[in-house]
Amino acid sequence: MKKVKILDDSQNEIEVDIKTFYQHLKKYHSTGESLHEEQGHYFTVDEKFRKKIKQLLDSNS
Repeated sequence: MKKVKILDDSQNEIEVDIKTFYQHLKKYHSTGESLHEEQGHYFTVDEKFRKKIKQLLDSNS
């Protein structure tokens, strides 16, 4: 389990397990734009965000 820190829509830092987070995005937020809630933090998930999370996953594997 690799934890990384990312910023939510309000620019607050949150620590997530990058692999679990990425897998969730692939399953539930794979296309278009949607809103994801994680531990009371909100993330607008779009193609740019998905690419950013994939890059974090790749660099922390």
